[in-house]
Amino acid sequence: MTTAMLDLILPPRCAGCDAPGSLVCPRCAVELHGTPARRMPDPAPPGLPECWSAAEYTPAVRRAVIAYKERGRTVLAPPLAGALALAVATAAGERPVLLVPVPSARPAHRRRGHDPVARLAELAAGCLRQAGWPATVARVLAQRRRVADQAGLSSLQRAANLSTAFSVTIGRNAPVPRSWGGAEAIVLVDDIVTTGATLAEAARAMREVGVTPSFAATVAATRRRVRTGEPDGG
Repeated sequence: MTTAMLDLILPPRCAGCDAPGSLVCPRCAVELHGTPARRMPDPAPPGLPECWSAAEYTPAVRRAVIAYKERGRTVLAPPLAGALALAVATAAGERPVLLVPVPSARPAHRRRGHDPVARLAELAAGCLRQAGWPATVARVLAQRRRVADQAGLSSLQRAANLSTAFSVTIGRNAPVPRSWGGAEAIVLVDDIVTTGATLAEAARAMREVGVTPSFAATVAATRRRVRTGEPDGG
């Protein structure tokens, strides 16, 4: 029986602290939604756009993200997407937004059975529209080659691993958004920013086709400074 099915059958427990009664308890919800802010990795890789996140990567937020992304608790998508929408709204001001999710690696997509970041982007856009905010999603980024698992790599290793890994794919399932030449905020979306290597590579791929992202938005950002040669787990 899958984790998603168990979530529908069993009484809910908080993904952040395991307290009974709700998917995300009030205390963990404050950690997840309460502090949208500009949070940049230090040092930031070249080409990284300004990064905004809903929360710091506290233990409770980390457990919730991992439960959703790696352990099949897909019912956590709405609260995580709500946090992402807050980060986007805080950074965008009054501008309409176009969300461009960073794609999952193909092996990870097969293992998980879904693309968690794309799902968060779609739900976050829905949250924004419900609040009267013009928001759309363009799933135009694709991996042009295989990359290694990022866990445990240093910031330099992550950058090398992701170099030229993404491209912008235009076709029937990924049309050129009409707004790309207009006044919308074009927002790169990911779940977590750690070293910034993934978002920097996504921004490079966008600029390669003449589109400059306005900023990046994530659910959370790691607290610690990432030093050159230091392994990181995100």
